[in-house]
Amino acid sequence: MISKKIIRPLCCALCCVLLTLSFAACKKQPEKTEVRVLNYYDTTAASAAEELTVVWEAFEKAHPDIKIIREDLFNDPFHDAVAAYAAADNLPEVLYAWPSGRSTTLHTQHLLKDLGPLVFMDGLDSLYSAMSLDPEDQASGFLGILPRAITATNAFFINLEVLNACGLQPAASYDELKAQVPVLRANGYDTVLMANVDTWVMQSCLFSLVAGRFCGEGWEGDILSGAKKFTDEEFVAALEFIRAMYDDGVLSEDTLSTGYGDVVGQFAGNKGAYYIDGDWRVAAFVTDKSSGKAAIPPDKQRNIRITVFPDIPGARFNKSDSVVLGTGWGMNASIPAGSAKEKAAWELIKWLSGREVQSWLLETGGIATPTRTDIDVSSLKLEPMQAAVGNLGKEYNRSTVVIDGAFDELIYTPINNGLQNLGKGTQTPRQVAAAAQAALDAWKESAEN
Repeated sequence: MISKKIIRPLCCALCCVLLTLSFAACKKQPEKTEVRVLNYYDTTAASAAEELTVVWEAFEKAHPDIKIIREDLFNDPFHDAVAAYAAADNLPEVLYAWPSGRSTTLHTQHLLKDLGPLVFMDGLDSLYSAMSLDPEDQASGFLGILPRAITATNAFFINLEVLNACGLQPAASYDELKAQVPVLRANGYDTVLMANVDTWVMQSCLFSLVAGRFCGEGWEGDILSGAKKFTDEEFVAALEFIRAMYDDGVLSEDTLSTGYGDVVGQFAGNKGAYYIDGDWRVAAFVTDKSSGKAAIPPDKQRNIRITVFPDIPGARFNKSDSVVLGTGWGMNASIPAGSAKEKAAWELIKWLSGREVQSWLLETGGIATPTRTDIDVSSLKLEPMQAAVGNLGKEYNRSTVVIDGAFDELIYTPINNGLQNLGKGTQTPRQVAAAAQAALDAWKESAEN
């Protein structure tokens, strides 16, 4: 039998060994690198809840050494937060951004890191489309974001069920569209639904297309170079067309008080025959995998056709759309190169703009045209509206710029506001054009000084 005098020292020794091993194990656990993220999160989109699991939790499980501190915002609150963080020199390490437009300041003030060297270092250049990696398509002149889509900002949704109920066929021209107004109104339907309470919607989702059709391809370059002006007749004619849409009853003034989250229910509820938005808005109609519900059930989605706005009389050309490099993810330029923070942020960006997430976005309607070239679209489970928007590129044969992607915010803001004032009748097309030209002249003068 072992005496108590021997047992006590052995127990003490064993405890010391266990404590030493425990401390050693603790020391071996890697310290977590914190990454602050500003996420553009639309709670009304189908599968918005699923994003938390499929995108964010999946990354954290695969990267236990990285801790994500995420802030979710949408629409103007998101952009207001970006402006506030930038002004305070406190941008998150990773943030959702546009290649230009409302993210222009982030690019031109070099607040975003050039991701080009990281892309080529990891050999990703062969896995993304050429357009998505073209630095000339970003306001910075370098790869400020890693984009995850090519975006058509005009999608013309057609409700065949409503049209059939009124004995109508999809309008192929604006004249046909205008002729349908009294018929639809007599049956209790609006003609075209839009969410115009936010000023960017009309500019991005319709007027950019209209301006391109009246002014021609490359028109923005002529304006910026001074070869042409906003006050020239072709741009004024584009503005006059927007005013005519209200006068003709194609657009109701009610659209000026319709919020972006409200119009989805209106179209899904057969309130109107047509609906104008961007290709991304399909996400709001398809099945939410977490709830199993869809704004428009898959069997009824076959009654929805998606094309581009009908032919416009007097336009230079038709069958066109306004197209821009889509959104993506950027990195705070102040992060030191080669640091643990940069490595963690880059791992997250690669994931957020990578094949798995882009495939999920395709399936949930978050994007229509991915930038990754290694995605087998035929293997994905797509609902009818997703397949329809995936074929949108076949509906047009020319692409022109999106105004807030081609011009500085100081220039496109009076256009955005002017388009809303056209609907209200508080400004004329020529007054809007003059305000845009004055803004351009002031912007040029400021740049020269």
